[in-house]
Amino acid sequence: MDEMRIDKWLWAARFFKTRSAAQEEVSLGRVLVDGSRAKPSRSIRPGNLLEIRRGEEVFKVYVEGLSHTRGPAAVAQKLSLIHISEPTRPLY
Repeated sequence: MDEMRIDKWLWAARFFKTRSAAQEEVSLGRVLVDGSRAKPSRSIRPGNLLEIRRGEEVFKVYVEGLSHTRGPAAVAQKLSLIHISEPTRPLY
């Protein structure tokens, strides 16, 4: 298992509750792969950098592992290395 779909990975890593929610967020451009927009069917592999936007929060996530099943949270934590960015605020 060298690569898998980004929507499946986001669901298995517990960033979204459902795979359809993950697909929608990727389609809307709220998830970037190595700085570029992606389609839900885009393949990712360990070492990819994802940028996930949820509201004002921006998560920079390094893919550390792959899993085709959604397991317990302890297993999901091993799939990624997360850096949370500060919320962006307007300068006015």
